[in-house]
Amino acid sequence: MLGTVSTVPILTAISRTASMSTALLLVLAGMVIVSGYTSVNAATKAELFPTEIRALGVGLPYAIVVAVFGGTTEYAGLYLKSIGHEPWFYWYVTGCIFISLLVYTVMPETSARDLERV
Repeated sequence: MLGTVSTVPILTAISRTASMSTALLLVLAGMVIVSGYTSVNAATKAELFPTEIRALGVGLPYAIVVAVFGGTTEYAGLYLKSIGHEPWFYWYVTGCIFISLLVYTVMPETSARDLERV
């Protein structure tokens, strides 16, 4: 949730600052927010699948998303900047984060399941 509401303000502030120390603090703030997600995401995703297909269940969707969004992010950002709409990229990133948030809010709770025999 914090990523969804803070991405646009942080990126906007970074784009407007002339101070290296301010930019560094803003980037570090973003990294702290992302660390909350990255610290638990692998374990959370792994619990969704039985051990026999866990690598495929976690790896394949991850690879597809990284190929589609990670592979095109730089081009989208540079294109939007070249046409004078750099702030739209901040909203693109925020939209991707929001979609992730929606997915995680509807994921099933697995704490009561036997993950060896799902």
